[in-house]
Amino acid sequence: MEPPEVRPEDVMVGQKRPRSEDELPHCEHHKRRSRCKECGGSGFCEHNKRKSRCKECGGSSFCEHNKRKSRCRECGGSSICVHKKLRSRCRECGGSGVCPHSRLRAQCKECGGSSFCVHNKRKSRCRECGGSSICEHNRRKSRCKDCGGSSICEHGKLRSHCKDCGGSSICEHKRIRSRCKDCGGGELCEHKKLRSQCKECGGSSFCEHKKIRSRCRECGGSSICEHNKRRSRCKECAELKFCEHKKIRTECKECAAKLVS
Repeated sequence: MEPPEVRPEDVMVGQKRPRSEDELPHCEHHKRRSRCKECGGSGFCEHNKRKSRCKECGGSSFCEHNKRKSRCRECGGSSICVHKKLRSRCRECGGSGVCPHSRLRAQCKECGGSSFCVHNKRKSRCRECGGSSICEHNRRKSRCKDCGGSSICEHGKLRSHCKDCGGSSICEHKRIRSRCKDCGGGELCEHKKLRSQCKECGGSSFCEHKKIRSRCRECGGSSICEHNKRRSRCKECAELKFCEHKKIRTECKECAAKLVS
């Protein structure tokens, strides 16, 4: 029902004029009308983002370094602490985003972080959930050679693990820093073994049968083929992989020419 028409002479001095439905501050979705996407609020740009937070539109929330002003270290943003970190994620400052286990709350399994799926994996990295970081080859996009992942260098290796590129994970001994005994790598246990591959430490690479999980037949390890043998040592699988020209079947031009003809 439309509100009754109000004449100027009927309004007393100091009394507010009744607002029409279009003038009300909140819409039918119980949001500020200017900030409601469904209602086409004036606060949203053509990219369907808040105008102030849209880089394409040159939003006022972005500084000259093309970062959010409040989160820009160069500009001394209000969200940056004295340790040059986001205040909410700073352990020294006791940030609200840090849990009792000294991890980011969203990324902590013990705290049931929102970044983990029902399979107890990172949502973006879970193959079963079709995570956004998984490519069509069922690998991490950034680490997939076929997709030209951003983490792959010109030598076809992980950039951080490439000695020729001086990868950040390579130590002064030309080894992966976390696995270097001389550097006291973080992946090494007290027995000087990779923690994940140490039986005494209950490494994650071992299954309940005390075998390397990928090589365990009972667990259906990934290294076990359909012939119930180690894939790398299976003659039947080798015959299927290589063609009559002694080349990998999928990469053989002669076999491809036969299929075309």
